[in-house]
Amino acid sequence: MSNPTLSAPSIATVAERAAQMCVPLFWPLAAGAEIAEAELKLTARNIKFLAEAEKIDFGLHPQFATENHVVLDLRTMKLRDFSLPGASGVPTIVDAPYAGHTSTAADFGKDQSLVGTLRANGCQRILLTDWKPATIDMKDLDVDTYLAEINVVVDDLGGLANLVGLCQGGWMSAMYAARFPAKVNSLVLAGSPIDTSAGNGPARELAMKIPMPFFEELVALGDGLLPGRFMLAAYKNMDPVQHYLKKYVDLYKHIDDAEYLRQQERFASWYESPIDLPGRVYLQVVDRLFKQNQLVRGEFVALGKKLSLGDVRCPAYLLAGNEDDITPWEQVFNAEGYLGTPKDQIVKTLAPGGHIGLFMGHQALAEDWPKIGAWIAANTQGERSAVARKTEAQGAV
Repeated sequence: MSNPTLSAPSIATVAERAAQMCVPLFWPLAAGAEIAEAELKLTARNIKFLAEAEKIDFGLHPQFATENHVVLDLRTMKLRDFSLPGASGVPTIVDAPYAGHTSTAADFGKDQSLVGTLRANGCQRILLTDWKPATIDMKDLDVDTYLAEINVVVDDLGGLANLVGLCQGGWMSAMYAARFPAKVNSLVLAGSPIDTSAGNGPARELAMKIPMPFFEELVALGDGLLPGRFMLAAYKNMDPVQHYLKKYVDLYKHIDDAEYLRQQERFASWYESPIDLPGRVYLQVVDRLFKQNQLVRGEFVALGKKLSLGDVRCPAYLLAGNEDDITPWEQVFNAEGYLGTPKDQIVKTLAPGGHIGLFMGHQALAEDWPKIGAWIAANTQGERSAVARKTEAQGAV
């Protein structure tokens, strides 16, 4: 009776044993069997690579890493509450990027969560704007719509908040602070395009050199929306070698490395899942914010009023990346010259790395965001007296 624990030897093993018996007839068989087995392994590896590449590019969807619940469901966003149990006081609202990707960038993983880092460093009552993908009925929403819904959020939370603006969420937060200065306790601008005429980089060059009809045609192709896939293609074309060649070479090289695949899948679940934007918002931002630089020039009209960054007098923290080619550091740091905040209440930090790394990178989350969390908490204690806020608001009129 055969032993069920013994498995049948492979073709190559049988051929090798025959060859070792010095039977010349089996020497070619041994070599051929080894080649056949190698080809089978190569075929299996190639199939595994193709399946993984398809999964990374098309088969994953982003998820929030930290437990939360939705406290408001508005037309443009779901407001997610990540607060610790029993947390009270002035809330901190993370205004996530709205630039073609989901808000999970702020809560990417258990070990890479901007929200979690802030919460662990003093911001116990913390919420996040989870921007909704635009649907065709949202194509005519404008910047005013988004600012108005941020105002609903702040009012629902008590009428005073710390705002943390990430990337495109930064100009939204700055506009809101300029429009409603008495409602913002402190302002963080991280990788945020404020002075869009400053610095160099492919994003700025594209916005300045390409005529508006081109951007209008993109929106027309999306039936009034800006398709997220268009923005994803634009991001990838800034570094085509990485995204269209090296990415797949590295994937093939590490196809049997489970930890490498786990990390790649986690990033791809966010990066390769773009969302659509309302065409009207997109065209307003390209024309009025980037091409005309209206925000720093005091010409941007929002909710019926010309905005002046000089009306923003709350403490401000400016975080930029020294290798950021999406939002050059000058676009962030130049805000200092336009804000009405006293210079001794403005903190500037130039972090190593690029744009995405500012919000999701291990180094920034370990070194910069704990300091920002502590800074927000310090500026929240005592809630900057009602007298001070009233004085600032009167000065903004």
